[in-house]
Amino acid sequence: MAEEASEPLLSHLEALRAALLRSLAGVALLFPAGYALAPAAVRALVRLCLPPEAGPLHYFGPMEAFWTQLRIAGALAIALAFPWCAWQLWRFLLPALRPAERAAARRAAAASTLLFVAGAAFCLFAILPLVMRFGAGFASEGLRPVIGLGAFAGLCGWMLLAFGLMFQAPLAAFALVRLGLVPAAALARARPYAIVAILAASAVLTPPDVASQVLLALPTWLLFELGLLLARRGSAR
Repeated sequence: MAEEASEPLLSHLEALRAALLRSLAGVALLFPAGYALAPAAVRALVRLCLPPEAGPLHYFGPMEAFWTQLRIAGALAIALAFPWCAWQLWRFLLPALRPAERAAARRAAAASTLLFVAGAAFCLFAILPLVMRFGAGFASEGLRPVIGLGAFAGLCGWMLLAFGLMFQAPLAAFALVRLGLVPAAALARARPYAIVAILAASAVLTPPDVASQVLLALPTWLLFELGLLLARRGSAR
């Protein structure tokens, strides 16, 4: 009996391994495209986020520009391969889902993707320029900013990811209530704990300055309230 029970588990693990390998292969195949697009991505980030008073970007080691371009290429390859990776995950999960669950999973995946894109876009067009202008505002006659390419690309990438992840807050609140894991009233009473958790996550996901943390925590809290409101309305029907 134990051997029969282990066979389905092994087949599921094998299917998961195959899906992960196909996803990694897709990322690897798109890496050259990401490498070719990396310089244009840096120029776009500089144009959108870096104020003129911050000066040009610099690199401080012979290989810094190359390694930074490789990191950007990897991030772009993952972004380009996201539909393929999502399809592989969907193919793996599909046999285990009932028709109603499949429809719910499609809606959740679409909402999660839109929220991530919205968070990254909000960061790119509103928050990063504000953060960079704030940093450049400390320049004076005897104090000039010298911004490194690696630090600039790392800050942009990390904050885009942080905002994309934190903008999942309404979906998380909605899912907790609709799945019956937490009643809407209990989640509302736990609002102070949720705010503390949001502040803690913002502190972890952003650079160590109060401005960035507040700029991430405030919209995340508002989105949490939106998710709670939608969950209440859905559970009241």
